[in-house]
Amino acid sequence: MTKKLLEAQNISLTIEGKHILHNVSLDIDEGQIVTLIGPNGAGKTTLVKVVLGLLEPGSGKINRRKKLRIGYMPQRLQVDPSMPISVKKFLQLAVQARPENIESVLQEVKALHLLTSQVHALSGGELQRVLLARALIQDPQLLVLDEPVQGVDISGQAELYALIASIRNKHRCGILMVSHDLHLVMSATDEVICLNQHVCCHGLPEQVSNDPAYLELFGKKEAEALAVYTHHHNHSHGLDGEVLDDKHSGHKHG
Repeated sequence: MTKKLLEAQNISLTIEGKHILHNVSLDIDEGQIVTLIGPNGAGKTTLVKVVLGLLEPGSGKINRRKKLRIGYMPQRLQVDPSMPISVKKFLQLAVQARPENIESVLQEVKALHLLTSQVHALSGGELQRVLLARALIQDPQLLVLDEPVQGVDISGQAELYALIASIRNKHRCGILMVSHDLHLVMSATDEVICLNQHVCCHGLPEQVSNDPAYLELFGKKEAEALAVYTHHHNHSHGLDGEVLDDKHSGHKHG
């Protein structure tokens, strides 16, 4: 059987006249971690929704392995404290949840001690571990994680990324992950795709971190918080994907 889980080819999407994605392609294989990085508004979450089948692309196509099992961890979860729900009950609501599965996945994400805790009372790191456990309940072949370290402090982020890498190693599942910060995910990523409506650059983390397009987005802002940036590309691409001269600023991006 082929190792390929999913292949997206030349995905473009326009919503209410705004171009969200333009000719974006990506492949995900068994046991591969692919990380999407890019500024706010780059289309990362939209691309995730296309991969999940929640949005239909305007053009392009997606080929998924037949009967592909996907586990999804959303970017954030709003929990109403006036409607208390325990971690156990929350996980019981997941598709295919069984008591033995619930304890097993909580054990795997090192959160079994939270079984009877109220979801609304969890810390940021605890909530992310519970959401990760929920995504694992279906024994996914592809795990899709949208900002899995949202609301977690730096030390907790490193622990979560290490946990994600161990999950890949144990289950040999493919992982598509959205992140703001390449530096934190370098050790847990096989391929990086730098997105800003289109694919600016892609490859191994160390290759991307030295790519002119990546440096244009991130490098000049390293003195500031890496998760906060507002850069927008003002260049265009040729038919071969090469960056053309920026006629407005009079220099090449490379």
